[in-house]
Amino acid sequence: MMRRIWRHLKRDPLALACVLLLLLLALAGTLAPWLAPHDPLLVSWRDKFQGISLTYPLGTDHLGRCVLSRLLFGIRTTLFSALFAMTLTLAIGTLLGAIAGYFRGRVDGALMRLCDVMLSFPGEVMIFALVGIMGPGLENIVLAMVLVKWAWYARMVRGIVLQYSDCHYIQFARLAGGSPWYIFRRHLLPVTAAELVVLATTDSGAVILLLSALSFIGLGVQPPVAEWGAMLGEARSVLMIHPQQMLPAGLAIVATVAACNYLGDSLRDMLDVAGRRDSQHSG
Repeated sequence: MMRRIWRHLKRDPLALACVLLLLLLALAGTLAPWLAPHDPLLVSWRDKFQGISLTYPLGTDHLGRCVLSRLLFGIRTTLFSALFAMTLTLAIGTLLGAIAGYFRGRVDGALMRLCDVMLSFPGEVMIFALVGIMGPGLENIVLAMVLVKWAWYARMVRGIVLQYSDCHYIQFARLAGGSPWYIFRRHLLPVTAAELVVLATTDSGAVILLLSALSFIGLGVQPPVAEWGAMLGEARSVLMIHPQQMLPAGLAIVATVAACNYLGDSLRDMLDVAGRRDSQHSG
């Protein structure tokens, strides 16, 4: 699958640029303590609203804090937290969906009824409600996202497992004494991985946007922690006199979400072409 994705990326320069952008952001977030020119939490009233200079490459905010330093450390809070939430969601959804699709019966019925309950409410509304109940904070946001989103992935994985679990090579693996975990890891997971990668890539952009929105309205990451949505919320109070304060964090969010969405759409097109080609060969 990775070779297929790499061949597709070489034919789509814009998708490859999106991958490079996300990798550079991840690298910059990892190396933030060494790349940041200043302490992102250091307040200096004398230096507030400084313009672009060698000392402050992106200027300073209303508290005199280095905007570039906060932007770099914000990668850890925004991007890494979104990736962590997606990883947990994929792990839980894949495991429960595989269990439901493989064992069927009462286990499948119970898990799917639970999924029906979770999917009967709009996801964003549920996340806002859970965060409102549990209180603001990064941990509560991640927990709320995982609790709401796992059901969608579980239902999708279950459908794929049901589609392939009666294939001849799966039946042969059962007769040969393969354990359910071996069969899923060896035979079923590869056919679900491609679709999971596409959906998770696109959904990561939505998670980043939602995390930033919650921080923007005060339900997410709390000051003085550096986070892109929180930086936008702080800049909102000086929008009329210093509108440039909105640009660094706003552009970072737009670029990251756009990269995730375009990359997901590009990979989906790759799967659609591969699926049509397989259908023509089988026909």
